[in-house]
Amino acid sequence: MKALITGASSGIGRDMARYLAGKGWDLILVARREDRLNELRDELKRVNVRVIVTDVGNADCCRELYEMTKADGVDMLINNAGFGLAGEFSLTDLDTELNMIDVNIRALHILTKLFLRDFIKRDSGVILNVASSAGFMPGPLLSTYYATKNYVLRLTEAIYEELRRKGSHVTVSALCPGPVNTEFNKVAKVRFAIKGISSEDCARIAVDKALDGKLIIVPSALLKTGLFFKHFVSEKFLLKLAYNFQRRKNER
Repeated sequence: MKALITGASSGIGRDMARYLAGKGWDLILVARREDRLNELRDELKRVNVRVIVTDVGNADCCRELYEMTKADGVDMLINNAGFGLAGEFSLTDLDTELNMIDVNIRALHILTKLFLRDFIKRDSGVILNVASSAGFMPGPLLSTYYATKNYVLRLTEAIYEELRRKGSHVTVSALCPGPVNTEFNKVAKVRFAIKGISSEDCARIAVDKALDGKLIIVPSALLKTGLFFKHFVSEKFLLKLAYNFQRRKNER
């Protein structure tokens, strides 16, 4: 079995690679940081690991990545690459946000579509799209990031139903974690107001649930409870709550 993982040089992507290697999966690791990918490849000596250094924020690079790997027998695609940016929408940097949209949305969209077509033809394959608990909510002070994760979640759900209707054995899942202890908060310039789960635990739960064909993967009991109760409040109350929550993160 073979998995292709974008954003594999750190955080959840790296720990998914480690977990899958422990289960005997061969890997294609994709990221921009060659030194980190090579370190991870050297660590995972028990399986075959191919390193591809590219920027999935570039649409042409995504298409090239697919062409480079479509004959490799990929069984699982993990769209993990992504980043965030905190701040008031009118003040945050436009170019950074457009790059975020390219990485969080366009790259995932391109790779999902291209590999999904192959998976459907052979009637097997697993796609795991890394969304976020942000995908269920509005996100004042982290607006563009939340919007991208809403896109990832809803796209994944729609594809899931299309596959279900045709009786396909291909599965697609959305990982929706809350706070996870990774480099994300450093890049986004936030600190989580509540304690996050470990990246290792998140990766393990995500891979196991995706291989079981679960659509929505929420790897935290506390987060599941919070998402349940959000259905009982108004959208405006939820906006106020989200704003205050994000403001506390930015101030920490």
